[in-house]
Amino acid sequence: MPALAFGAFLLGYGAGSVAAQTSPGPQGPEQGAFRQQLWLVPSQDKTVLMRTAVFRPPGDGPFPLVVINHGSVQNAAKRAEFPQPVFLAASEFFVKRGYAVAVPQRPGHGATGGPHFESNRREGEGCTAADYRAAGLATADSIQAAIDYLVAQSFVKKTDVVVVGQSAGGWGSLALASRNPRNVKGVINFAGGLGGRAQDRANNNCAPEKLIEAARRFGASARIPVLSIYTENDTFFAPSISKPLNEAYRAGGGRVDFRLLPPFGLDGHTLLGARTGVEVWAPLVEEFLQSVK
Repeated sequence: MPALAFGAFLLGYGAGSVAAQTSPGPQGPEQGAFRQQLWLVPSQDKTVLMRTAVFRPPGDGPFPLVVINHGSVQNAAKRAEFPQPVFLAASEFFVKRGYAVAVPQRPGHGATGGPHFESNRREGEGCTAADYRAAGLATADSIQAAIDYLVAQSFVKKTDVVVVGQSAGGWGSLALASRNPRNVKGVINFAGGLGGRAQDRANNNCAPEKLIEAARRFGASARIPVLSIYTENDTFFAPSISKPLNEAYRAGGGRVDFRLLPPFGLDGHTLLGARTGVEVWAPLVEEFLQSVK
């Protein structure tokens, strides 16, 4: 389940605005001080184009790229109604520091539509059948597809990519790190995981031991530095899960800086999507960005 505090929707982002578009690329003019623009970006399924919010600094670039990745839900009906993510406050933060930012809506979600590749178990199966590693790698496939397309654009640098993810998007970012893509220099994971808040009950997790073991396997091959940020009052991944998850990733061999922050708002899982969250995580992220330059 994602935190749905993605920020304001961009003008023209309604489902009908690109219904007739079948080609990747920009789908209208830039808007506002942060050059907000809707793009269609190829996914791992070439027939599905991901609706993607793109922001960039003034000028022609090329700019280093940040790709921000949203959370998800298991329920198909809720995924079909999934809002267009923009993470406006976070996107503005990175643009002000000279990054182009892309926020793709992955296949199986909202107006992007198409197949859902990220399910951690088949319909009707219980937690014992959860495969969090495969689900994370499917998310990583979508992230990699977005990176591959965007670094081919003239305003984006070929290297110097930073991948940011929240919840399922954070988990997919850890999965991507396990593949060590050559143009990704760092990963920032906000509250990454799967199987949290099962049956929509706070601190009710589906087979957390499987999640922790999958984290260890990701860490075993990952060599990309990771900043991993969680909060004490996250109702999806409480410290009893976030701590061993990150310890397992490190024990496997992964390079992770795990930060457990004090409670944020009513549910710390919303930290990345909340405008007031920026002042909380900005110093950590600033330090990390400097370290991976």
